[in-house]
Amino acid sequence: MACSNENISFKKAEQFYAMGEYYQAAQQYKKSYQRIPTKDKALRADRAFRMGLCYERINNPQKAMQAFQNAVRYHHTDSTALLHLGMQQLKLANYKGARESFTSFLDIDKTNELALNGLQSCELAPQWKANPNAYTVKKEALFSSSRSDYSPMLFGDDSDQMLFTSTRKDATGDDLSGISGVKYADLFYAKKDESKKWKQPELIESGINSEYDEGVSCISPDGKTMYFTRCSTDPSYPRYAEIFRSTRQDASWGQPAKCEISKDTLSSYAHPAVSPDGEWLYFVSDMPGGIGGYDIWRTRITKDGFGGVENMGRPINTPGNEMFPAFRPNGDLYFSSDGHPGMGGLDIFKAVNDSLKGWNVENQQYPLNSSADDFGMTFEGIYNRGYFSSSRGDANKGWENIYSFECPEYMQSVTGWLYERDGFELPAALVYVVGNDGTNEKLSVRGDGSFTMVLKPGVDYVFLGTCKGYLNVMQELSTEPTLENVEYVMQFPLPPINVPVLINNIFYEFDRATLTDESTLALDSLVIMMNQNPSVTIELAAHCDYKGDDAYNQRLSQRRAESVVNYLIAHGIKTDRLSPVGYGESRPKVVRRRLAETYPFLHEGDTLTEAFIMELKDDEQEICNAINRRTEFRVLRTTYGTTLQETIEEKPKEEPKEELTSIEEEVKDEQEPIEETEEITEPETKQPEEPEEEEEEVEVKQEPAKVQEPVKVQEQEKNRVINYIQQTTTDDDEPD
Repeated sequence: MACSNENISFKKAEQFYAMGEYYQAAQQYKKSYQRIPTKDKALRADRAFRMGLCYERINNPQKAMQAFQNAVRYHHTDSTALLHLGMQQLKLANYKGARESFTSFLDIDKTNELALNGLQSCELAPQWKANPNAYTVKKEALFSSSRSDYSPMLFGDDSDQMLFTSTRKDATGDDLSGISGVKYADLFYAKKDESKKWKQPELIESGINSEYDEGVSCISPDGKTMYFTRCSTDPSYPRYAEIFRSTRQDASWGQPAKCEISKDTLSSYAHPAVSPDGEWLYFVSDMPGGIGGYDIWRTRITKDGFGGVENMGRPINTPGNEMFPAFRPNGDLYFSSDGHPGMGGLDIFKAVNDSLKGWNVENQQYPLNSSADDFGMTFEGIYNRGYFSSSRGDANKGWENIYSFECPEYMQSVTGWLYERDGFELPAALVYVVGNDGTNEKLSVRGDGSFTMVLKPGVDYVFLGTCKGYLNVMQELSTEPTLENVEYVMQFPLPPINVPVLINNIFYEFDRATLTDESTLALDSLVIMMNQNPSVTIELAAHCDYKGDDAYNQRLSQRRAESVVNYLIAHGIKTDRLSPVGYGESRPKVVRRRLAETYPFLHEGDTLTEAFIMELKDDEQEICNAINRRTEFRVLRTTYGTTLQETIEEKPKEEPKEELTSIEEEVKDEQEPIEETEEITEPETKQPEEPEEEEEEVEVKQEPAKVQEPVKVQEQEKNRVINYIQQTTTDDDEPD
């Protein structure tokens, strides 16, 4: 009867194991083991070994070690029982026992890589623990429950939002997973309040969570796409982990759809991570063609889905398991492995890609790593701080908790702001970055128009800010070696193509068209802008207020516009790119949003005519008159240099054509020529004839654009970028 019961338990265990329900399988293998007589050593060894594999899968190292010890004690025919035993002993920091197990196994298989690395781990782990590095770690009670909480993912412009996976009691449903024996995992969401403190985590809304396991998520760099792992179950046949994708729709996530990464339906796809450039999806799989159990793979993200799969190969992957890939914004790849030498279980490794030498993989050592499982890194912006998950302290049960980490480092970074000149942020803008170290990147900006980038010391950089419908702005920056944190700030005020642009800080002598010395900085900035946008022609317009004779104001404004044009010509800008026009008082200022926010008595869309101004208070009248006294430019063409005559004048002799770099090709693809448009005419406003009282154009509470001081960038690379821009049209929007 006992034999019959044993056989029933064994068959149930085999069925559960085949379905991947390892918790249920372990229970049945245990019953089978207990019903086998002690004299039947071979059968007990077999059941103990199978039981150990199940406990290993559900991350219960204590029970797994005991099961493998029994398998070895009963002389199991599969010698890998010694290897499995050593791995579990290593995970429990039993380095003496692990050393004996690995040594015994190497007597049988002298070249086994996992055993050799395990033996090395027994020597390194105690040394690393005795000599901790600069990392500091702290268990975060807010994110920790009485069950597993793991794989945090920070996102948002200020890293003020987090996704993580949990099997806590608040997870969806009441059923227990046959895989783990606890509730099915769900994705939870947390956000910081106004004081930058985390609020209580909640189940993520929308249709992301299901009746099955959801876990290990990531957000694309632009914040618009979420990838996550889902493990469904079926009582009739095995199901494998799959990756799903959801896109952001307004304030919520859309219905998720399965990612068709490969035609292979008999392999698992899990642990998604998107590269910082948004072009690659990294993931974990046990598909054929790998090196070990689970390997890290990648596939290119295309507009139609995904384009082929690629194994990351060595030195990243090993005969063990490589899992939980994650990226720091600078491109460093972090992952966890039990195949490389480490402290036990899954250790966190950093992989840095060298264009000449390939990937360099380093164990992050103690205290970031422990003898338990450590995995699931996420970073707070560009800084080497953030969160990760670990089963340390709960290794016997296998529960994971979320920890914070920080590692101090000297860092140079730049934060740039792209905004409309005299306007607001440009969230659709792009920044192209070229450095004399080979840097060649395209950066998207955040919702507030900003970007942040880590810089290398001793490098000369060129930054080109671009946006559809705006002129380009270029900045230069050189870094030096330093032993402190340095943060540079750059401003990219992009002039719009379709509306006039105010030139701040242009001053004239009283009742004359002579420019004062105080105008030099603003005029030089205009020269730089014209050189950075060599295909542009502009109208240079000067305006007066309503005081004085109409004809006199028109003549004065014309002379003033010509003074600005003459300055530009004297500084190398071609005459046929400039059109001076004096409008006198005929075109009063139309209030735009930013000006309305500066002066509460004005509203967007107001036109500062004489009749409008006369209805205001005396001090408000003077402000409006000062606003009307202005110098502006307006883009007429962005195709200068494309006509035959202009080409002959611009290029007197043929020069060899250089092959475009990838950054130049991208800019070229995004830009099309703009044809010249007719000048806008507006009806003149008749004004009373009074003596001219204009003294100077008054600055109207708007900060001038900050101009980065020129630095010496490697001339060959800098000139290559500038020369290309001179051959490239600015945008595909036609000025009105």
